[in-house]
Amino acid sequence: MFAEADTIKKITITDVAQHAAVSVSTVSLVLSGKGRISSATVARVHQAIEQLGYVRNRQAATLRGAASGVIGLILRDIGDPFYAEMTAGLSEALEAQGKVLFLTQSGRDGAGLMRCFDTLLTHGVDGLVLAGGARAADDLQAQAAEQGVPLVCAARSGGVAEVDVVRPDNMQAAQIATEFLIKRGHRQIAYLGGRSDSLTRAERLGGFCATLVQYGLPFRSEWIIECESQQQAAALAAENLLRQHPNISAMVCDKAAVALGAYFGIIRSGRGIGSDGIDSFLSQQVALIGFGDAPEAALSEPPLTLVSTSAREVGRSAAARLLQRIESPDLPPQDVILAAKLIERASA
Repeated sequence: MFAEADTIKKITITDVAQHAAVSVSTVSLVLSGKGRISSATVARVHQAIEQLGYVRNRQAATLRGAASGVIGLILRDIGDPFYAEMTAGLSEALEAQGKVLFLTQSGRDGAGLMRCFDTLLTHGVDGLVLAGGARAADDLQAQAAEQGVPLVCAARSGGVAEVDVVRPDNMQAAQIATEFLIKRGHRQIAYLGGRSDSLTRAERLGGFCATLVQYGLPFRSEWIIECESQQQAAALAAENLLRQHPNISAMVCDKAAVALGAYFGIIRSGRGIGSDGIDSFLSQQVALIGFGDAPEAALSEPPLTLVSTSAREVGRSAAARLLQRIESPDLPPQDVILAAKLIERASA
């Protein structure tokens, strides 16, 4: 008898969804009586509930309007330094308001996005933060709206329709970096890193190219190089670029990690790191500047110059906006753009 009770307690909304061959979102909609669900599907879900002995505990409390005190976060990779810092800022701000953060990872390409959403749904989250450029964000927005779950997108480029977005000003950051190099006398400036399908990279490239044009400098597509953010990949890309185009005197790197990798690639190519402006080519130095920040950036020799938007501030701002959204669901969507600042060190 105790074993039977124990079995019933372990039945979850996910088990019901699998038994009924529907999504967790569909089960939740059936339980809440919301959404446009066919009568056949409703019957199948209720049949699964009865057969499995599902007890609507946490879900029932949520449906009665009780706040769970849990905020869900979906990000691609907690190992990314920017998102790790952003998560810390988000958690700090939420905990100060008595909330608990529930973290999930969707994977680098966002393939597990809806799985993460379904998991968070079963825990009755009061709101949801989506961090990073998940491709299926529009689908998530529709599902969250159906469920009545407030959603804020943090640190992703490009807005999702009808959703609050808190993000760095990537175009401004690239303009700051490129103009800084130009004013130091550089005319042969390359861009290294990022993937062609990245909206963040597209915004940064937009600022980079616009600044080159502003100062009458040519845009050379062969100096725009894609590469992964791992240091080994960035080192190889930087080394190959300099061997093919030795007149390059400066590099703008898509991330701090790319800049750290490029540091070693420049050294391996026989060049030095730093900026002597118009004399850089003669002195064989390459100026290096990246986006974001990393503790190691200040430890290299010379230390790396970076243009950064505080990741913690992105997290804090996302928390503030989500709490506002939970309190006032009818607020109009807001695009919160946080300015970048130059961290000037000796590499550029």
